[in-house]
Amino acid sequence: MLDFSRNHFDLFGLPRTFDVDLERLAQRYRDLQQALHPDRFASAGDREKRLSLQASTQVNEAYRTLRDPLARARYMLFLETGEIVSENGATEDMEFLMEQMDLRETLGEAKNQSDPHATIEQVMDRLEATAEKLFGALARCLDSSDADQRDQARELVRKLQFVEKCRIEAERVETDLDELL
Repeated sequence: MLDFSRNHFDLFGLPRTFDVDLERLAQRYRDLQQALHPDRFASAGDREKRLSLQASTQVNEAYRTLRDPLARARYMLFLETGEIVSENGATEDMEFLMEQMDLRETLGEAKNQSDPHATIEQVMDRLEATAEKLFGALARCLDSSDADQRDQARELVRKLQFVEKCRIEAERVETDLDELL
């Protein structure tokens, strides 16, 4: 069936690097799901059904983790250090925090602007540019064999978590605006 001790990269036959071939990941996911789907084991014994369900669940979780760059980074750090980067961890970079506070304040005032959607789009563009820069640095840190890069990678993950929360907030504000119109 499936070796439950394998890490997500090994499960999909992918190298343990931050930049994942998403097409190959998707193809391997479809192949594994087809082979392991519980419906294929409908007439099997209880043990085989249970193992199929567990395997299918593990494949789904591994796919979700590797497909999402932030989740992938957290997972890679976990594989390297055995530590889980808290989703509520804070960065100590005051300049970065001030920028995030400014973006959130802009979102809070967006509905009072003459063109609130343009304001939200500007915030989203800034968030995207920040995320792109952070993910580039994160890829270099995670793919480095230098153990000192792990601390930097954790800091970048914490910053990306702030960016992601702000992006979600921007989407919520945009949805609220759309509902008012």
